[in-house]
Amino acid sequence: MIEKDREKRIAVLSDTHNLLRPEVLEILDSCCAAVHAGDISSPKVLEELENTVPLFVVRGNNDKEWAEEIPQELYFELLGLRFYMTHKKKDIPKEPKPTDLVIFGHSHKYEESWKGSTCWLNPGSCGPRRFSQPITMAVITREESGFSVERIDLLPQIRKEEVPPLQGKDLAKLINGILKDMQKGKTIREIAKKYQVTPGFAEQVCRIYVTHPGVTARGILDKMEVNSTVTKEAKDRKVSEISRGRE
Repeated sequence: MIEKDREKRIAVLSDTHNLLRPEVLEILDSCCAAVHAGDISSPKVLEELENTVPLFVVRGNNDKEWAEEIPQELYFELLGLRFYMTHKKKDIPKEPKPTDLVIFGHSHKYEESWKGSTCWLNPGSCGPRRFSQPITMAVITREESGFSVERIDLLPQIRKEEVPPLQGKDLAKLINGILKDMQKGKTIREIAKKYQVTPGFAEQVCRIYVTHPGVTARGILDKMEVNSTVTKEAKDRKVSEISRGRE
């Protein structure tokens, strides 16, 4: 990419969670600056980012004591564009100052919408892959009459990665999330799509909860394993099924 194009491009990333991929660094090299919406998770990654490109960054909920000097929200200007950035969407003021872009992260899900002339952008996560979610970031290109936003899907550029099996707290969090949405009246299909599990798995979690009042997430998993005739192999298959997150 010629230098002239580089000077028009801004990289947008979030939720690297202590993993700075070479594919991300390659994109950063094609940009004149970068913005990071939090959950860097280590000073080493922050230092590497700062040594690669001019960086604007906010603190995420996983950026602990080492990140106390990093602001939780930030107003700034780049290439004549006005930015507001914070980690969680819920923390955005109801009436932020006039801006061209509102940047946030946290959910690990790419989101791009417009409110009037302001673009609201969550670049997703380009850190460790969670469940079967994509690995994404974005690039903003300054144009004569405004700007454009390009979603960058890194998964095709990365060798196939195995989704780590869910265990312990992650399993409990998944099951509790399913139950919470069931109580809100969401359908099995909606729940399965949101948590990227099979409809059969979501339906089984909900059925056990309804038929066994007071059962815990661990209890639900235990009953599912018993129903599968628990052996080590059966348990491994169940965890693998949850982790694959077939849609």
